[in-house]
Amino acid sequence: MTDPDAATSDAPTTTSSKRWIKWVVIGVAAAVVLFFAGILVYANFINDSPDALGESDLSNALVATTQTSTADTAPVATAAPGTTAATDAPAADAPAADDFDGDWTPTSASEFGYRVEEVLAGVNTTAVGRSNEIEGLLTIEGTTATEVDVTVLVASITSDDPRRDSQFQGRIMNAEEFPTAEFRITEPIDFGRIPVGDEQITATATGELTLRGVTNPVTFEVTAQTTGGRIGVLGTIPVVFEDYGIENPSFGVVKTEDNGLVEFVLVFERA
Repeated sequence: MTDPDAATSDAPTTTSSKRWIKWVVIGVAAAVVLFFAGILVYANFINDSPDALGESDLSNALVATTQTSTADTAPVATAAPGTTAATDAPAADAPAADDFDGDWTPTSASEFGYRVEEVLAGVNTTAVGRSNEIEGLLTIEGTTATEVDVTVLVASITSDDPRRDSQFQGRIMNAEEFPTAEFRITEPIDFGRIPVGDEQITATATGELTLRGVTNPVTFEVTAQTTGGRIGVLGTIPVVFEDYGIENPSFGVVKTEDNGLVEFVLVFERA
């Protein structure tokens, strides 16, 4: 015969087990919801990827550099009694529109970095890293750039997320073994004329891009502008990771394209 007392004693245990399973399921569901909610919040509100570098960035970088230089170096004009001081005098180091010949070096207003599209657990985001620790040389003869050689420290390229930077500087770009990224032209760039005022001129650049120790030929458009005796150059170079021995940066829930962009705004001053 069945022991009625045993049946009665099993009932609470069965009920408790069902309740425990129920709460585990609810907990897992809540964790999943919070995980994806966190990704949406990050992608739409916290992720602070800047827009692609464009012509307005080129103008702004030149204007900011010129204003800073003028404020730091230009003497303050003192008006004689009964007269008005001139405030629109050109910067002392501003060359004439036809006098840009010579060597030029990048200023700290320059930016060089990458742009890669990501999918973070199904949510589209953009990864952007940039640096202004740039060295190089631009040589001008008439309206032609006869030499352009730019180097950036890979470890100085940072984004809005230190975890991404750790991956970028580590397994992706191996900054310890390959500390620099470089670009140099292999053919002169003839702009046809010197841009004046706010004018911007576009030309084609042909050169070599070196990433992670691998060098490939590249051809792309550059835009040039001169303001306050400085030269600005804007450009974007498409990059296929495999061409440079770079493994697809995807890891975990982060999936990326197999390609990206190298983008830059370079502001040069006389060497």
